Amino acid sequence: MVTLTSCHPTISFRPIRPSDLEILEQIHGDIFPIRYESEFFQNVVHGHGIVAWAAVDHSRDDGKSDELIGFVTARVVLAKDSEIVDLLNYNSAESEWSLVYILTLGVIDSYRNLGIASSLILEVIKYASSIPTCQAVYLHVISYNIPAMRLYKKMSFKCIRRLPSFYLIDGQHYDAFLFVYFVKACRSPCSLLELVTVVVRYIQMGFQSITAKLWNDERKVGRWSRCKEAHSLI
Repeated sequence: MVTLTSCHPTISFRPIRPSDLEILEQIHGDIFPIRYESEFFQNVVHGHGIVAWAAVDHSRDDGKSDELIGFVTARVVLAKDSEIVDLLNYNSAESEWSLVYILTLGVIDSYRNLGIASSLILEVIKYASSIPTCQAVYLHVISYNIPAMRLYKKMSFKCIRRLPSFYLIDGQHYDAFLFVYFVKACRSPCSLLELVTVVVRYIQMGFQSITAKLWNDERKVGRWSRCKEAHSLI
């Protein structure tokens, strides 16, 4: 177990590299109920289809100031092959749209509640924002991990849906929640043509509303005149 040796640790972030393999496997084993294959860790440390960042504490006085105390791993996926394609106004003309999927995120116990996890998430968001085709960052959270859900909501992720029996751990099924963070490119998904179409539609709706109101008013006047003639009120 790593002990926090400073009240004000000097935390910095760097890409994960091959020398992190052993400690990365150890922390994953300590934090997660799911066991990951060795191939996963090899892909992480060598950057084979996975991007990853480490958090380290340069103020440690045990000679391990470059040993990771937190991490985040993620990969880029095509939007058309993802489970959130329905949220993106996707069409075949946008075949190159991509997403960043967060695979794992963790911080060792003694360094929690210091904002390290938030900073690691920001590294992923910055990375996603640097990809011209990237529309969103997304991930799954197991249903009982309330602190994680609070963290993602604080980071402006949206809880989109609940997925029943998503995880199978030790023979028991657990639900998951799907969280999505839309990057700049996706916050205004409409093209100029789509925007003009929306404006025209609102104008048409406005004319229809005014016409309907005038028609109703005219009918009311006619009915009121007839009632006056009959010496009664509606």
